[in-house]
Amino acid sequence: MLEQRRLWPLYVLIFSVMLVWGLNVVALKVLVDFMEPASMQALRIFLAGLTVFFIIFLRRSFRKLTKKEWKITLAALLFGVVGHHFFLAMGLTETTASNASIILALLPVTTSVLAMMILGDPLTKLRFVGILSAFTGVFLIVFMGDGEFGALTRGDIFIFLGMATQALSFIFIRQATSTISPALMTGYMFIVGSFFLLGLSVVFEPNGIKEMFTAPLYVWAIFIGSAVLATALGHQLFNGAIQKIGAGETAVFNNFVPFFGLVSSALLLGENITMPQIASFIFIVIGVLFGTGYVEKKFILYKNKKRETDHLSL
Repeated sequence: MLEQRRLWPLYVLIFSVMLVWGLNVVALKVLVDFMEPASMQALRIFLAGLTVFFIIFLRRSFRKLTKKEWKITLAALLFGVVGHHFFLAMGLTETTASNASIILALLPVTTSVLAMMILGDPLTKLRFVGILSAFTGVFLIVFMGDGEFGALTRGDIFIFLGMATQALSFIFIRQATSTISPALMTGYMFIVGSFFLLGLSVVFEPNGIKEMFTAPLYVWAIFIGSAVLATALGHQLFNGAIQKIGAGETAVFNNFVPFFGLVSSALLLGENITMPQIASFIFIVIGVLFGTGYVEKKFILYKNKKRETDHLSL
C-alpha cells in the first residue's frame, strides 16, 4: 500500500505527459495550416534536440558515440525522426487530428508485431487476439472514417506510414539503448534528423523556411510549446518515469493519448467524432492491452500469486 502511494506522483506525471501528447496532435494540425509541413518539422525537431542536449549538459551525461552506436542511431533516426515526422506532418495536411490520434494509437501493437518479426519475440494466442482487434480498429477508421465505407484518404495513409516508421525505429532503439542512455540517443536523433528534414524541405518546399516567419505570434507559441514541452521534455519525463514503474505499464497509459487527441480535436478544432471512430478507439485499446502482452503478463502474475497462496494455505 505504501509503495502504491509513493508511485502516485509518477502516475500523475505520466498521465500529464499523455495529455500533452494528445494535445500535441492538435497543435501539429494547427501548425501545418500555417507552415509548410517538412520545414516546420525540421525547425521544431531541431529546437527539441537543442532542449534535450541542454538537459544532458546540465546532468553532465554527454558523451560521443562509437561507430557501432552511430550506425544504429542513424538507422533509428531515419525511421523515427525523418520518416515519422515527415509523414505525420504531411498526413495532417490531408486528414483530421482525430483520425491521426486513433491511427497513432496503433504504435505499441505495431512495435510488438515488428519485434516478433525481427527480434523473434513469441506470438501467443492472446497477443494474436490483440493484434487482430487493433487492426480491426484501423480498418474501421480508415475505411469508414466519416460513416461511409471507402472513406480512406491519402492523409490517413501518410499517418499510418508515420506510425509504422516510428515503430520500426523502436526496434533499433531497443538495440542501441543497451549501451546508450535514452536521453542521449534522443538528443542525437533529433539534432541529426532535423538536418535530414531540412534537406527534404529544401527539395519539396523551397520557400518553406522563409514563409514560416509570416505565421502569427500565437502559432509560434504553439510551435515552441510543441517542440519544448511535448517533444523534448515530454520524452525525458516519460522515459524517467518508465524506468521506475516498468515498461509494461506503458501499454495502459499510452491509451490516453488517442483519447485526449479525440477530445481535444472536438473541443479545440470543432471536429466531429463519429461512431466508427469511437468503435475504432475501443478496438485499438483492447488490441494494445492484449497485443503488447500486458494482459498476458498480468494473468501470469495472478496465477503465480494464486499458486503461492494456495501452497501456503496447505
